[in-house]
Amino acid sequence: MSQRSEEVGLRQFDLNLLPVFAALMRERSVTRAAQTLFLSQPATSAALGRLRAFFGDPLFIRSGHRLEPTPRAEVLMAQLAPALQSMAGAISTAIPFDPAHDARTFRIGMSGDIALAVFPLLRQLRKEAPSCRIILRSASYRTAPAMLESREISMAIGHLEELPAAAKMRVLRRDGWRVLRDASTPGPIDLDSYCERPHLIVTARGVLTSFVDEELQKLGRSRRVVLGVPDFALVPRTLLDTDLLCLVPESLLQAFSHFGPTEPLASDPPPLACPEALTHMAWRTASDQDPAEIWLRTRLAEWLAHR
Repeated sequence: MSQRSEEVGLRQFDLNLLPVFAALMRERSVTRAAQTLFLSQPATSAALGRLRAFFGDPLFIRSGHRLEPTPRAEVLMAQLAPALQSMAGAISTAIPFDPAHDARTFRIGMSGDIALAVFPLLRQLRKEAPSCRIILRSASYRTAPAMLESREISMAIGHLEELPAAAKMRVLRRDGWRVLRDASTPGPIDLDSYCERPHLIVTARGVLTSFVDEELQKLGRSRRVVLGVPDFALVPRTLLDTDLLCLVPESLLQAFSHFGPTEPLASDPPPLACPEALTHMAWRTASDQDPAEIWLRTRLAEWLAHR
């Protein structure tokens, strides 16, 4: 196709429909797509009608409460996604971000321990960017990759592993570990007492084993895990008035201190070798050069690097 033919084709198509199509592919709902685009539902429905007419395909078929894309829509998205990312990057770098006056909605996925650590920062961000909105989503190393790929979040913070191809990642901090316990119970914790006493672990998968059990097995030892909870925020209250032990990243103890005194709890160094606890930040490549996203990533990275 000649360049002139391409230009004629673009003039016949309303490029404002492309963000609507992308939002519908992402949200699978006219209502949710309208909300993300700050459009009314009738306007979004009308845009979908125009898309269907132009491409001569229904594009989305209702299935229960969801819109399922047709094969034609899937092919279109695969072809358009790189161009949409390039355009978004080019436009965003040309538009500066002023946190004091601009309005943006940021969607961040993070694990429970990271959420505890950043809560004090949120108050500062509200003052720095009073017109912006921040949505925190629960995201673990298992769920964060899919949430980034589906654009549910623009960045994720936590103990991450594999990521989608269209994402970037950096290490924010490296932490050691501490054995947390009720301060009224005996300590410090040596290897024998570590293996004898019952354990609490935080488990996103619902299993009661971790790298600790592998390390203990190398020593010919084992421990007894009796309780698993889904979130680090539950650890302090769960440990109180029990003889339970819980291995936690050092950064978590600092996060707990933001919410009041921790005198009822005590911590000891682990009696076995533990790998570093790495905290990662990952973000979608499409938002890599977005001034607003850069501002928020920088603020979060600076805060967490010292907490």
